Amino acid sequence: MSERLPEAAFSGDFPIAVLLSGQGRTLANLLTATERGDLPVTVRCVIGSKPGIRGLSIAADAGIPHHVIPRRDFADTGAFSAAVWEMLAAYDVRLIVHAGFLHKLLVPAGWEGRVLNIHPSLLPAFGGKGMYGQHVHAAVLAHGCKVSGCTVHICDDAYDAGPIVAQQCVPVRDDDTPETLGARVFAAECALYPAVIRAFAEGRIQQHGRRVTIAPGTPLCSRT
Repeated sequence: MSERLPEAAFSGDFPIAVLLSGQGRTLANLLTATERGDLPVTVRCVIGSKPGIRGLSIAADAGIPHHVIPRRDFADTGAFSAAVWEMLAAYDVRLIVHAGFLHKLLVPAGWEGRVLNIHPSLLPAFGGKGMYGQHVHAAVLAHGCKVSGCTVHICDDAYDAGPIVAQQCVPVRDDDTPETLGARVFAAECALYPAVIRAFAEGRIQQHGRRVTIAPGTPLCSRT
């Protein structure tokens, strides 16, 4: 059975929220894409999982409402998730975008298919708890992989396990370090993630169980 993901209709002011836990590079990239006119969305709020992170400074500089909800302040994932969703409810957003958000967020009823994440490997390889950032690239190199890349997926209640929306490959070079491979993968993320978010805003994404299709429109891949 084919199902168009809910609440997806093109708008030049398509409202999203961004969740992050660190430097905010992905947020900065999304804001740059909106400024270029490549991404017709408005970031209505940013939520960080700890105080003092650069991602919140990027939001502040852009005049975006931003909040800190520290994971350590909550006894369990359920309580933390409830606090995040309570905050999000004030902003009437239609899509949640993880941008280096390192904590599990339970997806409540009615939000299925409307939470996206980008992961710095070709899932299902090198995903799961503890696999983020340089840990992923180091593991790829330790396994002797010849290609790596990034994956945009729909979030569910498990780490990096939701349906895959789009992927982009990059080569692994013989002289790579986790840092050089990570830079190549991040360049791919900078192209892929805005394109997928735009496709969502334009209503071009459909889910068929675990299979996700994207109708023709903005190209999702670029050469890396």
